[in-house]
Amino acid sequence: MEFRGTYTVMITPFDGQGRVDVPALRRFTDWQIAQGIRGLIPLGSTGEFLSLTDDERALVAETVIGQAAGRVPVFIGTGAENTDDVIRYSRQAEALGADGVMIIPPFYSTPTDDELFVHYRRVSDAIGLPIMLYNNPATANVDLLPELVARLSAIENCRLIKESTMDVTRVRDIIRLCGDRMAVFGGIMGFESFVEGAVGWVAVASNVAPGAMSRIFELCDGFRDIGAAREIYRRHVPLIRFVGGGGYVAGTKALLKHMGLDVGMPRPPRLPLPPAQDAQALEIVRDLDLRFTLRFTGA
Repeated sequence: MEFRGTYTVMITPFDGQGRVDVPALRRFTDWQIAQGIRGLIPLGSTGEFLSLTDDERALVAETVIGQAAGRVPVFIGTGAENTDDVIRYSRQAEALGADGVMIIPPFYSTPTDDELFVHYRRVSDAIGLPIMLYNNPATANVDLLPELVARLSAIENCRLIKESTMDVTRVRDIIRLCGDRMAVFGGIMGFESFVEGAVGWVAVASNVAPGAMSRIFELCDGFRDIGAAREIYRRHVPLIRFVGGGGYVAGTKALLKHMGLDVGMPRPPRLPLPPAQDAQALEIVRDLDLRFTLRFTGA
């Protein structure tokens, strides 16, 4: 299976009692695929993985994998502080039929480069799935510099990276140092990463605008029409910035509610958006004419 294009790092819907809303998650998965998204990643930070129980993590993974039914690749976020937990989550994802796993470094212990190498090697040795490294130093307190990524690319299953810094020269340098051993996906800077040679984008904004975010990649792929891609990108910058800050979970859920899909509140310690920001979310939805409609789900 080829891994390229815009992938959505998915929200986790909750119902009115705060439980995982399986029907909403199924509808959301179908809508994402119908809108042209190239891949799905549940249980990332946008999916509130740290706020879910182990049973809920398994439920979310099983639901998305089953609903996607092979139509697009599904990478499961299996990050944890303990290497043995990452192995356990990753083996579970493999047993459920995932196409790969996305693994953020241990996010509290500030491991050394040698510790990170052993961490990822142990996970790789335990599974047969492609591993997407996830570099997000703002949340993980660890920075996977290009030289370390090149070292990690020697591990058999470490084949992709989500590069989530504001420095798009990282994309250039990872490609230069790793060659075809590492497929680079942008994290924050999607359009700019495509221009530097990234083959994909793991996006938050595609939770609410999957068609537009996918189209940006399609127009950049092979430099088909960079100008048209830039136009779409610039029009959606307010959305991308809105879901790019600390309120990305609450912001994304507020946007979806205004679009017609109520996915519940974020779990504590996160809070819903305050009224002023919620009004801003509604304005973005109206300006971009964003809608969630059942005709895209096959219903």
